[in-house]
Amino acid sequence: MWVLLLAAVNTAIGFILRSVVVKFGVFFALFFIVTEFVALLVPMLPTAAGLSGSLAGIPGGVWYFLDLFNVTAGIPIILSAFVTRFVIRRIPVIG
Repeated sequence: MWVLLLAAVNTAIGFILRSVVVKFGVFFALFFIVTEFVALLVPMLPTAAGLSGSLAGIPGGVWYFLDLFNVTAGIPIILSAFVTRFVIRRIPVIG
């Protein structure tokens, strides 16, 4: 009886040590690395002031259609999506 109980406890401890603890360590390391990379990359990203300055030379007739299609809100969304995709693909384990 004790042999079966001891075997069950050893199996449970082996499972916890081999899979749960190792997976926790790996995913915590990935989380820490990603958060530190993001903290380093955020100051390097372009600001919205540079984008609005580049759009200052567009005539009024074109601005009507740009405002109609809400391009001023769409361009920052598309740029942030491209930057996010670029950052994710540079992470070796995820991308």
